[in-house]
Amino acid sequence: MHRLLLNFPNALETPRLILRSYHAGDGSWYYAMSLKNRPHLQQFERENPVNTIETKEQAEIVVRDFAAAWVGRQCFFLGAFDKATLEFVAQVYVGPVNWGLPEFEIGYFADFDHEGRGYVTEAIKAVVKFLFEYLGAWRIRLECDDGNIRCAAVARRCGFIEEAHFRQNKKNPDGSFSGTLCFGLLKGDLVDV
Repeated sequence: MHRLLLNFPNALETPRLILRSYHAGDGSWYYAMSLKNRPHLQQFERENPVNTIETKEQAEIVVRDFAAAWVGRQCFFLGAFDKATLEFVAQVYVGPVNWGLPEFEIGYFADFDHEGRGYVTEAIKAVVKFLFEYLGAWRIRLECDDGNIRCAAVARRCGFIEEAHFRQNKKNPDGSFSGTLCFGLLKGDLVDV
């Protein structure tokens, strides 16, 4: 089936979270969130769209671009919100790598104030299920900096298998070097996701 004909929900629920696509009107809070998380994301997420936002208007443009990309099936950005408080706790990115296989890549970050509470693990497990059930994924991949211990731990908790470690393949702004961990997950690898 052509990707534009795929029907799937714009929101997912877990025991503690609502994950949903972004929409018009999200720019104001997204702007405040981006300012708060920018220092937190500089080490491992320098290219994250959050780091490019300078005004509320730019934030609104970014979230509307996310919404348009969702409709066009180009990529999928989901905000994860605590069900009890409706506070933003994380963001998950899903990018199609190869619709023919199909293979997707995922990325994520936790809101600075909500790190270490298991929200990202819970969100990623829901997104993995969504990709296999609704988008017919055969394979999901994930890459992270080899110094990003929390990101790698989430991947492992969600059943991803480390497939490669590219050592010192990136030069950091401070002149040091870091590498990339590459993880993969096949539908057949799932045990309890």
